[in-house]
Amino acid sequence: LHSLHFLSIAVTEPSPGIPQFMVLGYVDGIPISRYDSERGRVEPLTPWMAAGGSPWIQSHPPGLHTRQRLYGCDLLSDGSVRGYNQIGYDGRDFISFELGSRRFVAADGAAQITKRKWEHDGIEVDYWRNYLENTCLEWLQKFVRYGREALERKGF
Repeated sequence: LHSLHFLSIAVTEPSPGIPQFMVLGYVDGIPISRYDSERGRVEPLTPWMAAGGSPWIQSHPPGLHTRQRLYGCDLLSDGSVRGYNQIGYDGRDFISFELGSRRFVAADGAAQITKRKWEHDGIEVDYWRNYLENTCLEWLQKFVRYGREALERKGF
């Protein structure tokens, strides 16, 4: 029915015009907000987000490295929620979180260490379960209210 997605990107060696950290937010595929470490603030990307307001590393070897995170939730027509959190490193899959099983899926041996730690201490599991089932859904419903007219015009 509706979706709220965030894409975050971090680089180890920022330069002018390339921030160290950036997050883009989307509702139903429409860019709604942007944050980057150079500007230091969330900026709305649609008039209805501007009017509604905003809610809202691991060690690495030397050299330029990029960590990407894509996370968000979908509100399905039957009222259920599908959530996801996927992390990549240097353009390759690293680890993802499966909401249904409440487990992390490691893409390689290096990610197994992170998976074991996060599942053992439970903090990351609890955080992502709560975020995807509650916080993300609340924000999605709020953003859909802000942009209902524009979203309905787009056929979403």
